[in-house]
Amino acid sequence: MSVLAAPANRSNVSIWVSFLLLILGTVGAFQVVGLNQALLFLIGGALGMTLYHASFGFTSSWRVFIKERRGRGLRAQMIMLALAVLLFFPALGAGELFGNPVKGNVSPVSMSVMIGAFIFGIGMQLGGGCASGTLYTVGSGSMRMIVTLFFFCTGSLIATTHLDWWFALPHLAPISVVHSLGVIPALVLNFVLFAAIAAATVYFEKKRHGSLESEPQSQNQGFERFLRGPWPLVWGGIILTLLNFATLALAGRPWGVTSALAVWAAKSASFIGFDVASWSYWQQPANAKALTESLWFDVTSMMNFGIMLGALLAASLAGKFAPNFNIPKRSLAAAVIGGLMLGYGARLAYGCNIGAYFSGIASGSLHGWLWLIFAFIGNGIGVKLRPIFFPGERPQPEKLTGC
Repeated sequence: MSVLAAPANRSNVSIWVSFLLLILGTVGAFQVVGLNQALLFLIGGALGMTLYHASFGFTSSWRVFIKERRGRGLRAQMIMLALAVLLFFPALGAGELFGNPVKGNVSPVSMSVMIGAFIFGIGMQLGGGCASGTLYTVGSGSMRMIVTLFFFCTGSLIATTHLDWWFALPHLAPISVVHSLGVIPALVLNFVLFAAIAAATVYFEKKRHGSLESEPQSQNQGFERFLRGPWPLVWGGIILTLLNFATLALAGRPWGVTSALAVWAAKSASFIGFDVASWSYWQQPANAKALTESLWFDVTSMMNFGIMLGALLAASLAGKFAPNFNIPKRSLAAAVIGGLMLGYGARLAYGCNIGAYFSGIASGSLHGWLWLIFAFIGNGIGVKLRPIFFPGERPQPEKLTGC
């Protein structure tokens, strides 16, 4: 089959639709806002393609490790984070990148982060994805994940009604190890932690299985593999880091996802008559601006749209764009509950697996490590709850033996 030959008529159409929408979005962002916004939209598209082709899911990687002690996905995340801090810390320590001011995602170390990350972690397993995972699976045609995304937005909006109460719980001021320790000591500390986590996954995987899982082989090679996938997980982690660094250079701050979901829900609620603008959260200058301005001006929204379109293009090129409207009732219920927990938890925790975990740790923020610990605990609970909603995951009873 030729590289450019479409595997199916549906994929042919969706390739052109996604490609056209990416072009229109880029031109629109350039005309309405400017070159930086157009480039950030394209970076979103590249993120979507990378997430899809590498199947870089935080949710599935954590579930596989929790259930099966397979750590390939977690090790890829540690490589991603190691490269991220290597790139980010010097720029954040200097306060500028290519002559432009930059700042990290550094948030308070607080009770709200612990509780929010824990809630988010459960939501990851019930909803079937994290923040980035929800966007790229929606783009690739998952009807179930559209439900998760809708309630993700709804949960985000609900949280904004009383965030002041959560943020008033016991907390410490934002702590950046880059500024507290210096760039080199902060790098060393983070490298040691990443290595320790990777070594732990190797230990538990070998203890359970005797050997490490190998990377699946692909029938596609060379340019065809780049175009159609699948990509190795490590490729995905490296490319995601480089794109996050490009986001830092263009936007002046790292990649984030969930603030836009709250904006989408707030705009929708305002449209149908809710006085969202009177809520204290939406009276803060930055949030008020996001609520009243066109989405063309919101960096996170434009990147999210790009992610979904990039994933649509990637799925179409792979010949796997096939929307399925047959969603089992229990799975649908899990999407609703999980989506609400994802949205609510992300707002409490100052972000999600991208804004708090990936970009938070890349920024040297202690809240990113706190998020990781409590989100992982939440994932453990979520994995235990999944068989209620996904009966096929119930463990089969072991046969009795005479030994």
